[in-house]
Amino acid sequence: MTDKPSHFVFVLLDNFSLLAFASALECLRIANRMASSPLYSWEVQSETGDNVTCSAGTTFASDTKLGELSRDDTVLVCAGLEVQKATTKPLMNWLRREARKGLRIGGLCTGAHVLAEAGLLDGKRATIHWENHDSFAEQYEDITLTKSVFVLDGNRMTTAGGTSSIDLMLKLIADRNGEELANSVADQLIYSSIRTDQDTQRLSVPTRIGVRHPKLSQVIQMMERNIEEPISPAILAKDVGMSTRQLERLFRRYLNRSPKRYYMELRLQKARNLLMQTDMSVINVALACGFSSPSHFSKCYRAQYQTTPYRERGTQATRAEAQD
Repeated sequence: MTDKPSHFVFVLLDNFSLLAFASALECLRIANRMASSPLYSWEVQSETGDNVTCSAGTTFASDTKLGELSRDDTVLVCAGLEVQKATTKPLMNWLRREARKGLRIGGLCTGAHVLAEAGLLDGKRATIHWENHDSFAEQYEDITLTKSVFVLDGNRMTTAGGTSSIDLMLKLIADRNGEELANSVADQLIYSSIRTDQDTQRLSVPTRIGVRHPKLSQVIQMMERNIEEPISPAILAKDVGMSTRQLERLFRRYLNRSPKRYYMELRLQKARNLLMQTDMSVINVALACGFSSPSHFSKCYRAQYQTTPYRERGTQATRAEAQD
């Protein structure tokens, strides 16, 4: 243990997740209180030093603008909604410069996108909020994306967002100051189930859909893993030891829709995420979601969302312009 406090630099981006930021910060504060010693120190920075507004609409003051750091500092980039817009060249240049010093750098919630765009996650394992998983996987093929709550890979850290910041910070506290202190922090937070980097961020399929039928869960998992090349209902049924008719009845009974309809909704939801979160062309989005032609994709998309993929992309651009 060292007498010098471990210093954390929180970099807040516009529309950052308040929960992800506050969860991480509170762990450090409570650790100091429980140890009756300033084991950790911190500061809040923003790109320009100006106030930053979180996704809930509350504005926070930063201590300073991005500046020179010590190689012993830990940087945590706190992002949230519209992270692409907040990922600026000055921010990435600063991160690359500080990374060359060997600093430990992490991304909370969608902060992984910023690190990836800056090239700081190349060849590494990472995680990001499940809603951004599809677009991240399409954009950064050199990064091994997991569905873990958090990932530590060398001097890079990423979290899935929300309360996963707590899990990461408890791990860092345990590594530096022992598990007894980390457990004391968890108790103060009324955090009764500490997760590791082996835990996944989303609820299990049965919990998510509110149905505990093992074969239905198996089929849905197969659908979720095969979006780009959809599997026919007949093959899905065969793989779980059912007839196609039995599978149809199962979906109708528990989900009030056919397997084909459910699968289509999964594919269209991924398509919508890609349209909203990436610059992929509409035809590439269509192919990534298992549609062989743009016209069929557009027809299905309109039926589901009452707009075309092209208009969806245009609406997103208009929203961004209106906020500038």
